[in-house]
Amino acid sequence: MNQARAYPAISVTERAEHSIRRGHPWVYDSELTALPQDLSDGALADVLSPKGRYLGTGFYNSHSKIRVRILSTNANDKFDQAFFERRLRYALAYRKTVMGPKDYSCCRLVFGESDGLPGLTVDRFHNILVTQTLCLGMEQRKGILFPLLYRLLTQEGEQIDGIYERNDVAIREREGMEQNQGYYPLEGCPTPEGSEILLTENGIQYWVDYAHGQKTGFFLDQKYNRQAVARLSAGKRVLDCFTHTGAFALNAAAAGAQHVHAVDISKDAVGLAQRNAHLNHLEGNMSFQVANVFDLLTELDRNRCRDYDFIILDPPAFTKSHHTVRNAQRGYKEINLKAMRLLPRGGYLATCSCSHFMTPELFCQMLRGAASDAGVSLRQIEARQQSPDHPILWNVPETDYLKFYLFQVV
Repeated sequence: MNQARAYPAISVTERAEHSIRRGHPWVYDSELTALPQDLSDGALADVLSPKGRYLGTGFYNSHSKIRVRILSTNANDKFDQAFFERRLRYALAYRKTVMGPKDYSCCRLVFGESDGLPGLTVDRFHNILVTQTLCLGMEQRKGILFPLLYRLLTQEGEQIDGIYERNDVAIREREGMEQNQGYYPLEGCPTPEGSEILLTENGIQYWVDYAHGQKTGFFLDQKYNRQAVARLSAGKRVLDCFTHTGAFALNAAAAGAQHVHAVDISKDAVGLAQRNAHLNHLEGNMSFQVANVFDLLTELDRNRCRDYDFIILDPPAFTKSHHTVRNAQRGYKEINLKAMRLLPRGGYLATCSCSHFMTPELFCQMLRGAASDAGVSLRQIEARQQSPDHPILWNVPETDYLKFYLFQVV
């Protein structure tokens, strides 16, 4: 590099160089070849090729397996308040375009690397923002980011009544950060009492507990997949497995399903799903059960149950690493095989995986194996992914995580 730089320099391997030039923003611990001694965790550092060429600038963290998260590959960028304001403006403008005015009030506003803000998630539930920060560099810059986000939204005329942090995840400890949660103190921004909010999605209302629910309290990425399920549900007898707060079940019931039975292992989740059914006046054609889905499907299969002609499988991620993918694949196959055996010819199946490590190839391989073992054929209706407020960067495979299929079983 010929010009003087404000940041310490880290040298990386050719493998890392090729990855960065292809657009991937992560540098792993095994890819570092030279490191300045005085580099502090969370600080910005330049990343150089083996020949000393500039590749990008990112957040360094010695605690993380991902040693550097590239923030920009533009050597002219200055990482000041104006830089972060541009990134946030781009993120908000994108959501307003792809989600439209109707869904902008209930969507993911920031999706980490997909928005050039590594490790930062911001979900909007109407007037509440729920955040999760999994990158130390971003954690250290919340004092810039959160006031900016609040100002940009209020300048648009949006009402924001609180920013709630859901940093109660173990991965923060592996990044050298403590777990915590609570309202972020921000001048001019109120902090409401309690943590429940009434939100509307696809015309259905939900009570969401953003302090105690899974992740940030509600799974926004399935928004349009729930609409796809609703289109097939009229007159159907539906079994919704892993219902959580009842979102798929409620969409099916609202669309005119004959009956919907919703199942989850969590008593609290089922209780909230029942509240949501009552809220939407749908309890008359719905029933709920606290049960282990694996055990329930086994029992229904053993008893040759034929009560359902539409089964929805929306399980949690069965794997969060490469090392457990094969075990996860067996788990996915078990529930899909039993669902296919329970359905009559001409019945319908919605099935998905939210794990990045369960690749589309592995998931489809599993489905083919399950169909073969069940002695059925799958007629594909739709192959879908996460909603566009969770944008997929083709150069960052980790952003492509949700596989969702609708089939007719024939």
